[in-house]
Amino acid sequence: MWARRPELAHSIAGWGRYYFSRRCALTLRQRELIIDRTTALCGAGYEWAVHVATFAEKAELDATQLNSLATGDPTQDCWDTADRAVLRAVDELHATSDLSDETWAGLTAVLDEDAALELILICGWYHAISFTVRALRLPPEPGTESMAALVEMD
Repeated sequence: MWARRPELAHSIAGWGRYYFSRRCALTLRQRELIIDRTTALCGAGYEWAVHVATFAEKAELDATQLNSLATGDPTQDCWDTADRAVLRAVDELHATSDLSDETWAGLTAVLDEDAALELILICGWYHAISFTVRALRLPPEPGTESMAALVEMD
């Protein structure tokens, strides 16, 4: 599978930042849904806050959606069909390290296969980042708000 998409395999070896920001098959919104939900599920407040501060407005995520990403679930009314499919996949990967055939079918109904593969890779990448920022106890960046603070504002 990685032979078919060598740029994804190369992203793991250090090109990820360039690849994910410049050549991603996912939209900015989809990418941020994946990252924000993954980091929230992992309790990686540092990374979550950095992404929300930098990309939430660009990804057109409102306060209700940010609250849902931090504490809710994909069935909430604030999500459309495509967003729900992405979030279900992220939640299932987090919970089981796998995707059911039903979840894969729902995902590929709204994303092409390349974008679905990128979702899996980004989700895994941000699990690793989340492990790192939690284990290192990184303090919040100046100018960012914690998940708890943003949730309380809703």
